Amino acid sequence: MAEAHQAVGFRPSLTSDGAEVELSAPVLQEIYLSGLRSWKRHLSRFWNDFLTGVFPASPLSWLFLFSAIQLAWFLQLDPSLGLMEKIKELLPDWGGQHHRLRGVLAAALFASCLWGALIFTLHVALRLLLSYHGWLLEPHGAMSSPTKTWLALVRIFSGRKTMLFSYQRSLPRQPVPSVQDTVRKYLESVRPILSDEDFDWTSALAQEFLRLQASLLQWYLQLKSWWASNYVSDWWEEFVYLRSRRSLMVNSNYYMMDFLYVTPTPVQAARAGNAVHALLLYRHRLNRQEILPTLLMGMRPLCSAQYEKIFNTTRIPGVQKDHIRHLRDSRHVAVFHRGRFFRVGTHSQSGLLSPRALEQQFQRILDDPSPTCPQEEHLAALTAAPRDVWAQVRSSLKIQAKDALEAVEGAAFFVSLDSEPAGLTREDPAASLDAYARALLAGRGHDRWFDKSFNLIVFSNGKLGLSVEHSWADCPISGHMWEFTLATECFQLGYSADGHCKGHPEPSLPQPQRLHWDLPEKIRLSISLALRGAKTLSGNIDCHVFPFSHFGKSFIKRCHLSSDSFIQVALQLAHFRDRGEFCLTYESTMTRLFLEGRTETVRSCTREACNFVRAMEDKEKTEPQRRALFRLAVEKHQALLKAAMSGQGVDRHLFALYIVSQFLHLRSPFLDQVYSEQWQLATSQIPVQQIHLFDVHNYPDYVSSGGGFGPADDHGYGVSYIFMGDDTITFHISSKKSSTKTDSHRLGQHIEDALLDVASLFQEGQRPKPRCRGLQEEDSGHRGGSLPCHRRGSGAPMKSTNF
Repeated sequence: MAEAHQAVGFRPSLTSDGAEVELSAPVLQEIYLSGLRSWKRHLSRFWNDFLTGVFPASPLSWLFLFSAIQLAWFLQLDPSLGLMEKIKELLPDWGGQHHRLRGVLAAALFASCLWGALIFTLHVALRLLLSYHGWLLEPHGAMSSPTKTWLALVRIFSGRKTMLFSYQRSLPRQPVPSVQDTVRKYLESVRPILSDEDFDWTSALAQEFLRLQASLLQWYLQLKSWWASNYVSDWWEEFVYLRSRRSLMVNSNYYMMDFLYVTPTPVQAARAGNAVHALLLYRHRLNRQEILPTLLMGMRPLCSAQYEKIFNTTRIPGVQKDHIRHLRDSRHVAVFHRGRFFRVGTHSQSGLLSPRALEQQFQRILDDPSPTCPQEEHLAALTAAPRDVWAQVRSSLKIQAKDALEAVEGAAFFVSLDSEPAGLTREDPAASLDAYARALLAGRGHDRWFDKSFNLIVFSNGKLGLSVEHSWADCPISGHMWEFTLATECFQLGYSADGHCKGHPEPSLPQPQRLHWDLPEKIRLSISLALRGAKTLSGNIDCHVFPFSHFGKSFIKRCHLSSDSFIQVALQLAHFRDRGEFCLTYESTMTRLFLEGRTETVRSCTREACNFVRAMEDKEKTEPQRRALFRLAVEKHQALLKAAMSGQGVDRHLFALYIVSQFLHLRSPFLDQVYSEQWQLATSQIPVQQIHLFDVHNYPDYVSSGGGFGPADDHGYGVSYIFMGDDTITFHISSKKSSTKTDSHRLGQHIEDALLDVASLFQEGQRPKPRCRGLQEEDSGHRGGSLPCHRRGSGAPMKSTNF
């Protein structure tokens, strides 16, 4: 998602504490601190899991083992082979009357030791099994005998009842790839976009790097991989995100949309009440580890570490770098409406407030006639300012308005009750979706608290959305939460016939607390400057959202192709038609197969993809030739994707090598060259992870429409996409209006044409027709076509307001 923008602009500023310090001291110290942070996290998780009965295992398993030992002892059998007798001899002699108690204690101690040894053995065996990645490299749909055996063993050693963090101690560490392989793959990735002269020059720099610096830098990374949980993730978080001094808005945040074609209720307070209640239900399940871990192939677990910071988390600005503040619990949300801030409690003495009670509290805020205080309306624009500026202002604000600031930063999350409607409209469908995306990504520059882990945005017509800060976790984590929220508030909580939350109000609840800010004059001037910068940044973003309904995942599967690779190769064709050249393409994929893994880059602009694009533009090429080249491009992309997921990617390794070189003050022209490149096309797929929560056959409109992010380059595009059910793909495109080279709507048209042209290769030259979804509308002129027809299932799960 938005990480591409941060990765492109990252330029670490590392200094040694002393001029005469040995060059290797800073990096050794940093490696030591990385490991220390890792071990602190391990101890914290161990203690939490111990208190909740998750680790070492369920107390019932210990009780079962202890009971079995006691039964064997009663039957005059000694399963300990004499060890319990030796333990009894070591226990204090309390007299004859306590002889039986000594036996019970000896049995308990032996059971505990045996229990711990068995669990430790299981963890080690499972970690060894999870280190196998041969299954990932096998052709799609084919499974070898070793992989089948591996799956069976994983099932045996995984146990029956798994919880969110059950696998954390069994996940392998992310390997450090061979530096020779990384450089070779890098040169292969840039070959299609470089001239012969430039490529020869880059190859010479690479050979010089391998000869002079690579082995030393690689040694430090190997050392860190042995000592810390992950050799790259903590540096990625710090140097790409927390040390960035740019505005979070557009640069570091991304958005998630509501249902595209339906709104369950037009009542703003009711939608907010159900959504907040659903989010807090998710937090409750998270705290109790009742969320099931994500499993690939239904068996291979992914790391769950990023789930820890979804709620009660704020990114605190610093002059040189930010830090992430996470609270164990929070019993309130911060709410913004018409320039005023409120603190709304989410719990009473009896527990979590009902949706109807929360609706009542939000309605009280909407009905509150009190005016804003001077400059309070635009205060949140400071969170969109450059980070060093906001850090300096916050130090004054923390003194002048400590309680109000703590209420916002200490909230479970931030809620913005927007005074304007949003979402798809009949009158101008294309423009309305574009405005919806801009409202979620940037708002008006002063109505989001961009430091919070996420902002829940509720528009006046009942539409929802999220604005998510990127540093604490990646998109699949917030996407998982958002899927649960939409399904729960719509299908489980529901609404009454008049659009309100079910249940009854609670008149005895205290009024929401209005937050008051004492703002000195110097802060007011900073707010004005921050607002001006935020509006400039917001006004420069060009967003375009369109649902492609000609075909979807089901058609691609019938072609026996990977759906993601199909889109990525088609994007190369679309971008080439848009710009007339090939460019470095950033596609984000996860490395959560490993402990504390985050993301890796798939360099989707391959030689095979370029050959296919040229063939599509060459009128002399036949369709069978083009189809064969397309399959080769898809296979190459799949190979790159699998290599990246298995820890054999290019960019995170190069990033870590670059960080070490900066610590050592060791200049590398090759690494400088790598980080001078521009990613003019940044792409990401929004994964659908909990399809079981939605009934796409009976209620096809009730599916998430994904989200988007800002462009990675001033003259580039940001493109994300989501497969909505089997027959629709929704694209989210962004670019800068200030660029004369880009146009989001133009690229959208090229994407549609490219997908249709590729599909025609597999349908005997016929273009697929769009699936009817509703009333035909005249387009606004941004792109050709019409609003897809509105499809209804057998009935809506509740009253809905369309468009």
